[in-house]
Amino acid sequence: MAEEFVKSVEDGIKLSKRIYFGKDRNVTPPRAISIVSEKQQQYLPASPMMYGVISDPSIVDNPDIPSYQPHVHGRCDPPALIPLQMNSIEMEVNVWLDTVFVSMIGSWRVHCVMGSRSCDCRIAIPMGNQGSILGVEVEVNRRSFHSQLTSVEDTTDCVKLAKVEDGGFLKPNIFTLTIPQIDGGANISVKANWSQKLAFDAGQFTVNIPFSFPEYVTPAGKKIAKREKIKLNVNPGIGSEVLCKASSHPLKEIRRQAGKLAFSYEADVLTWSNMEFNFSYAVSSKDISAGLLLQSPPVDDLDQREMFCIHLHTGNHQTRKVFRRKVVFVIDTSASMKGKPLEAVKSALSAALSKLSPEDLFSIIAFNGETYLFSSSLVPATKETIENATQWISINFIAEGGTNILLPLNQAIDMLSGASETFDSMPLIFLVTDGTVEDEKHICDVMKSHMKNKGSMSPRISTFGIGTYCNHYFLQMLAQISRGYYYAAYEVDSLYVRMQKLLTEASSIIYANITIDSFDNLHGVEVYPSLFPDLLSGMPLTVSGRYEGRFPDSVKIKGVLADMSNYEVDLKLQQAKDIPLDRVFAKKQIDVLTAQAWYTQSKKLEEKIARMSIQTGIPSEYTRMVVLQIDVGKKASDPIGIQEVNKLDLQKMVDSEGRKIMLLQCLGIGFGNLTATTESIPPGWGEPELPEPVADAFVKAASNCCSSLADLCCCMNCIRCCSSMNNQCGILIVQLCGGLACLGCFSCCGDD
Repeated sequence: MAEEFVKSVEDGIKLSKRIYFGKDRNVTPPRAISIVSEKQQQYLPASPMMYGVISDPSIVDNPDIPSYQPHVHGRCDPPALIPLQMNSIEMEVNVWLDTVFVSMIGSWRVHCVMGSRSCDCRIAIPMGNQGSILGVEVEVNRRSFHSQLTSVEDTTDCVKLAKVEDGGFLKPNIFTLTIPQIDGGANISVKANWSQKLAFDAGQFTVNIPFSFPEYVTPAGKKIAKREKIKLNVNPGIGSEVLCKASSHPLKEIRRQAGKLAFSYEADVLTWSNMEFNFSYAVSSKDISAGLLLQSPPVDDLDQREMFCIHLHTGNHQTRKVFRRKVVFVIDTSASMKGKPLEAVKSALSAALSKLSPEDLFSIIAFNGETYLFSSSLVPATKETIENATQWISINFIAEGGTNILLPLNQAIDMLSGASETFDSMPLIFLVTDGTVEDEKHICDVMKSHMKNKGSMSPRISTFGIGTYCNHYFLQMLAQISRGYYYAAYEVDSLYVRMQKLLTEASSIIYANITIDSFDNLHGVEVYPSLFPDLLSGMPLTVSGRYEGRFPDSVKIKGVLADMSNYEVDLKLQQAKDIPLDRVFAKKQIDVLTAQAWYTQSKKLEEKIARMSIQTGIPSEYTRMVVLQIDVGKKASDPIGIQEVNKLDLQKMVDSEGRKIMLLQCLGIGFGNLTATTESIPPGWGEPELPEPVADAFVKAASNCCSSLADLCCCMNCIRCCSSMNNQCGILIVQLCGGLACLGCFSCCGDD
């Protein structure tokens, strides 16, 4: 879909050259680009954008200054996307603990369509790391559009499902929504909300907000200053001193209180910002610190149990000892990994091996339908062994065969069990796969049994999912039951960086077997996840949950350091007055519960997830997003709000005067695709492209051939030239074109 989107934008940029802005024209189209990767970087949105969806190119014109336009034959298929000019942009960014919430208000104008005509307009909202769209509101031409989540069951047989291009994720971090039939010259007001995870690297937290606008969205005409605004509020929630490190835009500090900061950025500009908004900061702490945030639920919360959040920070002490590693890398080399995915995995694995110390032990298992072992037992990570392993990877990592996950996992457990027990070593398993298998629940049962038998120093299974055809909730479940970590790369381009991050971070454990005794004195305790993951070097850890009762005044966390000594950390209790804990941890809790619902097949859990999703606005596998259109001035037969939508409400909305409703595609990632895995479809985003039947391939090739020929011949100059020819010359040209068309078809047949 991204490739088609890029091509449509490219066509839209070319089509926009028809627009005449008068003598004060101040719109510069982008330079011509030939390399595909550069095109994607240029035309995929790096900021909130709005596009005119143009199927009929003859409607393209300046709505204010109509100009003579030569007639254009045919239609754009797929429709061209002309970037609309932006009038204003404003963002409010709230950083709470490890989550960033963004509220954007922007205005665009349909500058590219005749005043007497109309077109659909598509909103594109790029988001940062692990972004989740929370809602979109649009006001235009006395019409309003509001998004709302509703249960999957409530949408059955009520409304027609929208097409993919009408609303959904273009890429994992780009949400799009199409608003129908907007008049040329109209101004469109958009408010969008989304959340994303706070980035953390090298001891610094970083806020990254897409805020880089292309030059051609600047309104045409005289250079009049425009105002762009950003408000930034930072509350790390631990009461420690916040140290500002860097900022991409000049920020003005407007408030500083015990660990909380507020900034603003306002500027009158001639052209909109051309750089991403970045702000980085550090939290001052010399050693492992921990805090316990408590908060009562909102009045309208369906779960009236008290809320808590426990957060641990490693501090700035970089020399703290890390557990020695006994690690087995379990790597999928099935046929679907062929090409870029496997090459990226090989590079990331080689980089991870080079970071092992000689005291560490390791082995590698490559698997498809069978398994291939670098060594039948763990070997020291000496320089010579690492070189041998790297060479073994280049020879034995061949993409072929099917997928069998249980066998290599059992072999990895046996390897770790057979290794000699060392004083301060941590058994680790890294599973990397892009496929779904039939026995995933059985695999979880087997691994839970292993974890129970091994006790507190059981192997940590960290998982890494590639693409959307693997079952990411199965991988999350494996990580949850073993105190491991789960990462994913939905696109091949991010595979190397994401995988290297997991292999580096999840193998640097400094504080393990974390527990809190105070839970024994509480009732109805629910922790997400149920087992505390280990604290990693330089990485903060947050765990949230619900409870009934009262925490004691003194709460301690217990765990084991890398030298196997017991270590306790006092928790500082404080009320989270300015942090909405239910919203901050909603996505993490929904993901944890969804993995459990998949594993247990619990209908009750699915209903609970749907309620949490609707209440917090976080999309889930058990909810759908609907877009309600209300025509201002038309009286609806039954006033219905948008705060809570159920099946009956949906049907009333469809039937009521002045209302329309559109049901979007599922915004979740699904539970894997067994068919795609069986067919060895390479990992990707969205639905897999299954092999075409031979007949369809022939028709497609022939049509491409003829359309290419038409593209070469059908232009306005050619038509004018032909109209001046005499009959004999016209007949000759027709015969020549017919002969060339036949030769093209024969060439296509020969290739097939």
